[in-house]
Amino acid sequence: MTTWEVHGRELANCNCATGCPCQFMALPTKGHCEAVAAFEFDSGHFGDVDLAGTKSAMVVQWPGPIHEGNGTMQIIIDESASPEQRDALYQIMTGEETEEMATFWWVFSAMSPTKLETLYKPIEFEMDLESRTGRIRIPGVFETEARPITNPVSGAEHRARINLPHGFEFHVAEMAKGTTKTSGAIDLPDNQDSHVHMVEIHLSHQGVLEAA
Repeated sequence: MTTWEVHGRELANCNCATGCPCQFMALPTKGHCEAVAAFEFDSGHFGDVDLAGTKSAMVVQWPGPIHEGNGTMQIIIDESASPEQRDALYQIMTGEETEEMATFWWVFSAMSPTKLETLYKPIEFEMDLESRTGRIRIPGVFETEARPITNPVSGAEHRARINLPHGFEFHVAEMAKGTTKTSGAIDLPDNQDSHVHMVEIHLSHQGVLEAA
C-alpha cells in the first residue's frame, strides 16, 4: 500500500438539517443524502508525490441513506495540479491505497458505484473557521456559500461544534449553514440553507490524524 497523508481545510454542505443526523447514527433529514465538499491542502504526500498547495472537490448523491449505496460521485481536481498530483488525489478520494473503512472518502466511493468523469477545473476556495464563513466556486459545476448559524429569536450568531473522537472524517468540526447551486451533471436541488461543517482536515491511509 502506498502511504499518504494530507493536512488542510474542508468545507462541506449537505441537504440535511444543521448538525446532520449521519453524525449521530441517524437517518438523513429528508431520507436521502446529497452533498458537495471542497478541500485545500497545505501539506501532504502520496508516496513521493508532494500534495502541498493542491485543491480538490466532490459532488455526491444517494437515493437514500449513504449506507444503502447506489450513489453517484463526481470528483473535481484543481486544474493547476500536475499529472502526478491529479492521479494521487484521485486515488485518495476514491479510497484506493486506504485501509478499509478508514476514511469517509473510502466509504463514499464504496457506496457510489456510478462515478462520473473526473473534472479538472479552477477551484476557488475560501474558509474562515473562526467566523464560520466560506465559499466554494467551480465554474460549470457548483457554487456554495456558508455562513454562521444564527439565533432565530435574536439573530445573534451561534457557535456549535461536533466532536467525534473516533470519526473517519474529522475529530472536531464547526457547524454552519449553507446553500449550494449546482450547474453540472449532478443536480442537488435540496441544498438550501442546510448543514455545513468546516474542518481542519488531517487524514492518512489509516484514518484521521491528530492536528499537524
